[in-house]
Amino acid sequence: MDEPTPDSPTQTTWQVELTPQAIKSLKKLDKAPRNRIVRFLEERIQGAVDPTPLGTQLVDSEGLWRYRVGDYRILCLLERERVTVLVIEVAHRRQIYR
Repeated sequence: MDEPTPDSPTQTTWQVELTPQAIKSLKKLDKAPRNRIVRFLEERIQGAVDPTPLGTQLVDSEGLWRYRVGDYRILCLLERERVTVLVIEVAHRRQIYR
């Protein structure tokens, strides 16, 4: 049996993509929360083997997940076929579900 080498990963890792609306929302945020959210997406979600333990699936939704970063929420669609976390919206917790 062949053993995996460092150049051939055995598990698929997730990628992060942002919608135009998510990019627009991020640009509206102050620098500190924006940097914190981007760092969370880059360090915790991008490259994760399974991003689901880090978030919560929204009730009555197919594939929609919420991630908490301080007082901000990141709404995402997990596209399992593409192994991609599609960021749909980023907003303060008071405004995200309106």
